[in-house]
Amino acid sequence: MVWRNWVPRRSIGFSSEGVFVKQIRRIVRLPRPEDGLRAVVERAPHAEAIAASWLERVRPLVGEIYTLRRRIATVAVALLAVSLFVHVMFGANGMVVYKQKRAEYQELRKQVVQVQQENERYTQQIQGLKTDQTAIEKEAREQLGYAKPGEYVYVPPPPAKPAAPANRSAKK
Repeated sequence: MVWRNWVPRRSIGFSSEGVFVKQIRRIVRLPRPEDGLRAVVERAPHAEAIAASWLERVRPLVGEIYTLRRRIATVAVALLAVSLFVHVMFGANGMVVYKQKRAEYQELRKQVVQVQQENERYTQQIQGLKTDQTAIEKEAREQLGYAKPGEYVYVPPPPAKPAAPANRSAKK
């Protein structure tokens, strides 16, 4: 790659000449095992100072949390109760779904009862056609258009469709 023709993209931290503008914080290098115990001991005061400054910053926050612990616990329990309530009411097997399923079950039970009643009616009609001569004669006259000798069968013409109203306002 030829570096003379290389033009860096403009982004945060670069100037138009390609020189890094921002200062990078000094990266602290941890001692390696080869450096030995002396390197660890040399860095101990610095580590203690960092820990002390960190404790000074964190201690007020911990004290504040400790004094508010009852409120925090109350809020946490309240959030847990609300989330449990929402799950019970609107979850996959919640009360809303339960009521919908129960209504669907009641509707299906009604349909089953209707179908059973209709089935019973058909069973009685079949039994009547098998045993009763007047029922057989009635069905033959109504369904098949049969007649006894000397009788005339009158078949009315199909009803004519009523004319549509000229004004659409009368039609609802």
